[in-house]
Amino acid sequence: MEINSPFILKISKVISNFFNPLVSLVIYFFYYSYRNYTWEEASKKFIPILLLLIIPIAIWIYRNVKKGNYTNMDVSNRKQRHSLYIFIIVATIVFLAVDYFLHREIDWTILMLCILLILMQVSNFFIKSSMHTSLNIYVAALFFAINPMIGIFWFLLSVVIGITRIILKRHTPQEVISGVVIAIFVSLVYLIMVKAIIF
Repeated sequence: MEINSPFILKISKVISNFFNPLVSLVIYFFYYSYRNYTWEEASKKFIPILLLLIIPIAIWIYRNVKKGNYTNMDVSNRKQRHSLYIFIIVATIVFLAVDYFLHREIDWTILMLCILLILMQVSNFFIKSSMHTSLNIYVAALFFAINPMIGIFWFLLSVVIGITRIILKRHTPQEVISGVVIAIFVSLVYLIMVKAIIF
């Protein structure tokens, strides 16, 4: 897909940069906390996510870009992504262990995120699946579980995000589709589990 329009390229870049996986997950956690917790409860739940997941991952990417280990903040190089996936998977496992120690329950949202990342790492040996698209589809499933309208909106947004990744030449259509397939599989498992837990 060859797009030369400066306006479309600029809009694609804004959408792609803003709706990176970390930002999308933070938006979801804020919304979930707003709906389900008091400020005190939300801070107890969100601060560990911030300290053990969001900030360490952001610092890891930033430092590796500065050192030249990663080409850019998107970590667009398939070989470079191996270390990124390993770091994020380890961070999610550490969070799950700490969270279980603190609350004596499994955070299914983060557990399924960890499984999604493991599948993305496996796929990365063969194809550079789009992390932007995949994680945003998973976020759509998280939203869908608590507010179907927002979930549907976020899924459509994920499609737009996938298109922007192709327009910006960060991914091929095959790489975006691969991310979609992995995310839909994990998202369906998550939604089935949530329904089973509720009912």
